[in-house]
Amino acid sequence: MIISMKLHSTREQIDAVCARVNDFGYKIHSIEGEERVVIAVVGVGDVTACLESIEAMPQVERAVRISAPYKFVSREYRKERSVFRINNTDIGGDNFIMMAGPCSVESEKQIMESAEAVASAGATFLRGGAFKPRTSPYDFQGMAEDGLKLLRKAKEATGLGIITEVMSDRDVDLVAEYADILQIGARNMQNFALLKALGKCGRAVMLKRGMSSTVKELLMSAEYVVAHGNPQVILCERGIRTFETATRNTCDIACIPVLNELSHLPVILDPSHATGKRSLVPALSRAGVAIGADGLIVEVHPCPEKAVSDGAQSLDIPQFRKMMADLKPYINLWRASREAEMAASVR
Repeated sequence: MIISMKLHSTREQIDAVCARVNDFGYKIHSIEGEERVVIAVVGVGDVTACLESIEAMPQVERAVRISAPYKFVSREYRKERSVFRINNTDIGGDNFIMMAGPCSVESEKQIMESAEAVASAGATFLRGGAFKPRTSPYDFQGMAEDGLKLLRKAKEATGLGIITEVMSDRDVDLVAEYADILQIGARNMQNFALLKALGKCGRAVMLKRGMSSTVKELLMSAEYVVAHGNPQVILCERGIRTFETATRNTCDIACIPVLNELSHLPVILDPSHATGKRSLVPALSRAGVAIGADGLIVEVHPCPEKAVSDGAQSLDIPQFRKMMADLKPYINLWRASREAEMAASVR
């Protein structure tokens, strides 16, 4: 339930409404705003009776029941898009975001060369895995904290924000020391202990859709993070598992406008994992811009044929530069559309 107080409500009036909510067995989740206060309420009880009682209070402008099972990430809770300021870059507003870099941090030379190349081509965030979930226990598992230190060095040299994966709730604090955005991979989308820890980490979170997960399940996972105190969640479509074998996964491109309709959170597309083939990444990237994603996360490696992981889906540096140049007219149209949308929401 969302309760909107009348303009310039006093502290006593707000406290009276909170007390009435508590009388019905509900809990106050958050209170937002300065001039106009909005109170978010969670719990189980007689919703109809509570709504009628709250709306009868003279200091309340309106009380609205949120029908979606995911409350705080829904458009019912927040009509306008959420915009997060991360490393001096707005995500979710009128800036199209490019996150790029190798699947894994392999060496100082490799990550520095990658960072300098993607930054010069127009990327704003450097991706690179220090902890790597691999299907085989014998595959490269990442450089752990040494990899995080190299990511920090790359940030200091280029100014790029850092996005990197965290796999365990035990590592959240460590990764948060180095990263601007903590990425949750598809395999961990429903790792609820990890999601709860991310709610307290003080860093933005990018939540990748599980390979067999529905849109609703993705939003419910995002709700875990937000409900535990962290509103800075970015959703990511990276392809789901179907019967099709022509690509690594099946990109559910339609889920981007669906998520934009259902949620106020930013949405990123990962064309590298969605296809598994570098030749398909540019085309799917253009589709992502056209259909309304807030940005892309793309794998780029100085020498993909020598990559220790995901070389087949990684662009080399010249390919990435060309893709960025080819995307410019699409991004210009995207920006004009987004600015028009934001202007209409103000009116």
